[in-house]
Amino acid sequence: MENEFYNEKERFISLLSDYGFKATFGNESDTRFLKKALQALINSPVPIREVKFVKNDISALTKDSRSGIYDLACTDENGNHFIVEMQLGAYAEFVQRMKFYALYRFNTLVEKGNFTFEELPRIYCIGILAKSILPNIKDYHNIAVLRNEKGELIDEQLTFITLELDKFNTQIADIQTDLDKLIYTMKNLHKATSPTQYPQFWNEEWLKVAINELDKKALTQEERLVYAMTISANALAVKNENKKIENAKQEKAFAVVKKMLLRGKATIQEIAEDCDVTIDFVLDVQNQLSDK
Repeated sequence: MENEFYNEKERFISLLSDYGFKATFGNESDTRFLKKALQALINSPVPIREVKFVKNDISALTKDSRSGIYDLACTDENGNHFIVEMQLGAYAEFVQRMKFYALYRFNTLVEKGNFTFEELPRIYCIGILAKSILPNIKDYHNIAVLRNEKGELIDEQLTFITLELDKFNTQIADIQTDLDKLIYTMKNLHKATSPTQYPQFWNEEWLKVAINELDKKALTQEERLVYAMTISANALAVKNENKKIENAKQEKAFAVVKKMLLRGKATIQEIAEDCDVTIDFVLDVQNQLSDK
């Protein structure tokens, strides 16, 4: 869960945290980091000269559904659209979520063009994942477009990009590309405590901009308050999520124990051992059945 990226003992805030992502990728007052990061993520030799943030929520969905909003949406000077979503936990269906986001944006653009398909801008849907979701693919960075069975390009107007951070294990000495510099920073900045641990490329302007935003020593009083509130909100979210998981486990265990008690073919102790619960739990279920 996200609280592992918040540690008061460390000097730098993790770029993977909610606060870190918003302070770097979502920094509207200084987009130098975002422009360079997007260029690296889409593997483009052409610099992005301008980015404009756009509305990042999807209407007509329930307010409590996080799937209705993605982490960042912006356009460049050529009208290309970028959707960026950070996913820290394991989420096997993340590709389906990416398709939903991209196709929603596609349909929106088509509607704005009075349902014509000429000169549609590129849509880049970028997923940054702390955990792997593509077990059959070794590469940590993948760019997917529409191709035929021979690998020949059919269309690239919709481009899906996945970045699986846990597959990245390149050593500092071997890091050369901006993409690898970005990934290394995302994975390791919050672990650095001494300047002797800082790689030379952290002095590059685009990374320096992001690192300065994440340096706790450089935070203003207002930024410290926002950071503290973010930690509190995430701690509560983690607590609630753990409670949901525990309740689900209890409900499942209750159903299994109830079924075994009704069958009457095992002792209380055997049921407790088979279901990995306490004897008191089994007795509680038994009492509830008796009351009914």
